Amino acid sequence: MRKPRDFDSELKALADKAKQLKERRVRDLGALVIATGADALDAEVLAGALLDAAANTDKAIGEGWRKRGADFFQGKPRDTASGTRQQPEGTLPLDGGATSA
Repeated sequence: MRKPRDFDSELKALADKAKQLKERRVRDLGALVIATGADALDAEVLAGALLDAAANTDKAIGEGWRKRGADFFQGKPRDTASGTRQQPEGTLPLDGGATSA
């Protein structure tokens, strides 16, 4: 005869694992904000930029952001040598948008 399964302990273990994964995701997103320099933005500005990005339905703009993000993760230098950069309309600057006035 087989030993009966302890469903309660299995469910608790799964819940603990889900909690750990959620905490790791939050830490990773925080590290990404810091690595991109977006931590220099006010929380309201960052939240607004993220909301705009999440609501974006323009595939071309999203693809531009994806390519720029891929370059970031591959360690390619950001285009900051030219001073003030021109952003394509509807895109969000990842460097905080800080330009000298």
